[in-house]
Amino acid sequence: MRICHVVASLEERHGGPSKSTRALALAQAQAGEPVDLWATSPDGGGTQTEEALTIRTFRRNRPRALFASRTLRSELPAAPWDVVHHHGLWLSTLAYAQRAARRRHAPLVISPRGMMSDWAWRHRRWKKLAAQCLVHPGAFGGAAGWHATSQEEADDIRTRGFRQPICVAPNGIEVPSERARSDAAHFWHELCPEVSTRPVALFYSRFHRKKRALELIDLWLEHGPRDWLLLMVGIPQEYSPELLDEYVLRNLGSGRVRVFSGLGRPPPYSIASLFLLPSHSENFGLVVGEALASGVPALVTDTAPWRQLDAERAGWCVPWNEFGPALRTATAEGLPSLRDRGRRGREWMARDYSWAGPARQLIDFYRELGGGRSG
Repeated sequence: MRICHVVASLEERHGGPSKSTRALALAQAQAGEPVDLWATSPDGGGTQTEEALTIRTFRRNRPRALFASRTLRSELPAAPWDVVHHHGLWLSTLAYAQRAARRRHAPLVISPRGMMSDWAWRHRRWKKLAAQCLVHPGAFGGAAGWHATSQEEADDIRTRGFRQPICVAPNGIEVPSERARSDAAHFWHELCPEVSTRPVALFYSRFHRKKRALELIDLWLEHGPRDWLLLMVGIPQEYSPELLDEYVLRNLGSGRVRVFSGLGRPPPYSIASLFLLPSHSENFGLVVGEALASGVPALVTDTAPWRQLDAERAGWCVPWNEFGPALRTATAEGLPSLRDRGRRGREWMARDYSWAGPARQLIDFYRELGGGRSG
């Protein structure tokens, strides 16, 4: 069965789906299926192989905000796909995937990647309605099935009225090597020496209002212990590091919060004692799993599908209005206890979150939808 994954971008600055789509495609290729991963790029096209996976990128054209690509549009329908799996909504690449699936009489599977949650669905709603009607009309109704990374995301898909089959397959999590953790820790000790002398609460995600970046600063200045440091590392989007630094200074937070871009830098999990993610919504929250895999306990809002944190004693999953008190509780627990929680989180990720399982689940799902019997 020849599988094509399509995602708008593989660039780090576009967040978790760029990373998780690549990892899923690679895991399916390692399972013995012929798999291609196609994406757009601002710098032009190219082909590379990563073990058994073929990755092709195509030059991005205007309108760049929609990740349009004339070459991707023309070449995608020409290949003999048995299934086309698109990751994300509201972009031109979904229209290309829809056209290719229809041309090949192959099932189209869509991963919303968090874009059907209540918060995401309402955010800039008029633009999304325009995309649904003008950029990829009929794509949602034409999908043979959906891929959700959590039961909560599957519920969101049903809430929007879609009745096609849904495969709930979580993202996989890679447990980093000790060498990778050590190298990352050395980098961050050099860049921000304060992390060597103070306990660190880490925010590591996109700098976007969906992640409540500004609200987290407010909450930290009210509830965070003064001997701790809040380290905010992220992909600049709606907010830049400079803007967040200015916000910290205006709110008299100098010395209590440090902000850095994460672009081109190793993940800073290994220097943290606690991970924080107070998002409005998350379909999975890959960074939560990555923090746990690095041995860092997590405190997250219950709009992310990590309620099992409490049962696994690897952290806390609470409503937003309880995040401040939970922050006080977590930081008051003591570093040895937090390390114990982090150890349990790492064991949990190693036990339950390999990529092989979700890859096989989705391969079986494609076959149930008719993949492999295309014309």
